[in-house]
Amino acid sequence: MAEKDRIVKVSKDKDGIVKREVLTKNWTDWIDYWSVDFNFESKREIIRVKNEDTGEWEERWTGDYIFENEWQSYRTKKDRSLELKSVFHECTPGRRKIAVKVVDIFGNDTMTIVEVSMGKNGGKK
Repeated sequence: MAEKDRIVKVSKDKDGIVKREVLTKNWTDWIDYWSVDFNFESKREIIRVKNEDTGEWEERWTGDYIFENEWQSYRTKKDRSLELKSVFHECTPGRRKIAVKVVDIFGNDTMTIVEVSMGKNGGKK
């Protein structure tokens, strides 16, 4: 049950005694999985479509990119811990987009993309 930004497990034992256990004490308790793509625009999403005129199969870019899971942290039933810092990742100087994907305890999948500049002077010439 959700109650005041917390998830509370309510259970009743065989004697009818109700117990309440708060499952989410910190904001990080809401996260089951998160991952990082350190260069999101490095791999275009290409699909194969049939050309109506020629009948030939062609490859076309959808306009989107494929999320490459380069680093991740997730909880398991046995290990409920979650790393909150990704590993160090060396990047070439310049501008790039980093994507972070998060899955919450309800299975909702969210992604955000952040544009960053690497190198001296923020990647500017």
